[in-house]
Amino acid sequence: MPKDYYNIIGVDKNASQEEIKKAFRKKAHQFHPDKKDGDEAKFKEINEAYQILGDEKKREQYDQFGDSAFSGQGFGGTGMNWEDFARAASSQGGQGSGGFNINIDDLGDIFGGLGDIFGFGGGGRSQRKRGADIQTELQIDFKEAVFGVEKDINLHKTVTCSECKGNKAEPGTPIEICETCKGQGAVMQVQRTILGNFQSRSTCPDCQGEGKTAKTKCKQCYGTGLQKDTANINVKIPAGIDNGQTIRLQGQGEASSNGHAGDLYIRIRVHPDNNFERAGDDILSRAEINFSQAALGNKIPVLTVDGEIKLKIPAGTQSGTVFKLRNHGATKLQGRGRGDQLVRVIVKTPSKLSRAEKKLFEELGRS
Repeated sequence: MPKDYYNIIGVDKNASQEEIKKAFRKKAHQFHPDKKDGDEAKFKEINEAYQILGDEKKREQYDQFGDSAFSGQGFGGTGMNWEDFARAASSQGGQGSGGFNINIDDLGDIFGGLGDIFGFGGGGRSQRKRGADIQTELQIDFKEAVFGVEKDINLHKTVTCSECKGNKAEPGTPIEICETCKGQGAVMQVQRTILGNFQSRSTCPDCQGEGKTAKTKCKQCYGTGLQKDTANINVKIPAGIDNGQTIRLQGQGEASSNGHAGDLYIRIRVHPDNNFERAGDDILSRAEINFSQAALGNKIPVLTVDGEIKLKIPAGTQSGTVFKLRNHGATKLQGRGRGDQLVRVIVKTPSKLSRAEKKLFEELGRS
């Protein structure tokens, strides 16, 4: 069935080249496959139509003979299918069959995420490489996790050059406007694709987007503005942090030549404690009592992270009973106050009895 390219693009047969181009942009934007409601098949069809109508010679042939003038030539009369089109554009193949030029600024966001595929992503000072992130581990004690602590850590990492302070020039020598980009930080390039010639903006290869260069490069960092060194970093560990949690220190990762350093991620490892365990914001512990304390009641010393306190044991306490010591737990990391300490009381059974003790237990058993 003959294809009506004018209908596909949405213009009449007397439309001007500018009207065809405008209609193509609108349709391509609407049906771009990267969009939520996009349609890849329709998008291909629109591009095929524009390959013909966007070129005056091909349009003239189409008006005279219809799409049969291009039969068997695949995508847009170029002898390519969609996959060939993408490959050719990516490799900056020959100029499109029509030889028409398109400025990438005219296309807006028609190609969305395909910009990288077609090789016309933007560039310049807005696209500066950020320093790499760093991950490390820090071990702290149980009580340090409960109450918080400050620690100093040493990391061997990329830092700003101590000699040139990051400006890449030998101290005392001038920094000049980049001759390649004239201080713009970016250069314009023409890329030849199957759609024609695309004009794109990319980061200047000489100044890396800075717009300026050092006349004499720093001898210590060889003009990179960076060096490897050991950095001492003070880390504030928040009260209530738990084992396995991570702290992020913004800008304390690897330095970069443009001053945008990465981040430092510190994974906390808490040393186990012989007396306590964590259960969220609560602290768990155990206390042993003898038979008489369990039967008659008593006050016993109990160790907490705040120090030793007295715990009242009611008469008739059973082994395994848990007592709550309010506000003696860990500091709440995401809130106010503290958790509780839960003390499990274990009634200790004597392994050896004297004759007198044995007689007393026998009498107790007969009562």
